[in-house]
Amino acid sequence: MIEALEKILQHSRNLVFFGGAGVSTESGIPDFRSVDGLYHQKFKYPPETMLSHTFYETHTAEFFAFYREKLIVHGAKPNPAHLRLAKLEQQGKCRAVVTQNIDGLHQAAGSKTVYELHGSTLRNYCTHCGKFFPVEFIEEAGKTGDGIPRCTACGGIVKPDVVLYEEGLDEQTIENAVNAIRQADTLIIGGTSLAVYPAAGLIRYFRGDDLVIINKQPTPADATATLLINQPIGQALSET
Repeated sequence: MIEALEKILQHSRNLVFFGGAGVSTESGIPDFRSVDGLYHQKFKYPPETMLSHTFYETHTAEFFAFYREKLIVHGAKPNPAHLRLAKLEQQGKCRAVVTQNIDGLHQAAGSKTVYELHGSTLRNYCTHCGKFFPVEFIEEAGKTGDGIPRCTACGGIVKPDVVLYEEGLDEQTIENAVNAIRQADTLIIGGTSLAVYPAAGLIRYFRGDDLVIINKQPTPADATATLLINQPIGQALSET
């Protein structure tokens, strides 16, 4: 399997990687849907509710308390999958990474062209004046008052630049991701069950030669894959 993957990588000139939570779990970041994931833990409200735009608007302090506890990650480092993709980009093979993750690990590994479909915890902006703040600003706000981060310039609420439930994906990011996938000669889908829409629907734009799926569990696209690898993605993408 790995030999077949390396052969595809060797011949590919326009590779795009489409990844999900399974890419980050190998860096110690828990996912949402597995047995031990966020959605199987017990909270006052369902996680889907607490990560919705409505909850952000109506229970702002509780939203930020939950967000700080469960979505801000400390100490995570890029794993072999992140590092290999960054190297493939440096070699002129990987033209884009399209990710559903919000942790910024692809950029930390060195990837430059990364389309973050669901945003990033590392970017936070004032909803009133648009000023940007680092993730540390959100954390520090939890130590004072009601825990709601407020802009130092105008006092507006500083919101994480992540896509909440009930919010649409950024149109420019989708357009960039679609264009990259449409032009790719190889599409590698890794660490995702392809269960989250509309993100998962983007793969239908692929018209290239090789569709590679690397995931521990089956996905709806398995039957159309040129190569199917059912193992951890860091292991599959590690250089031999």
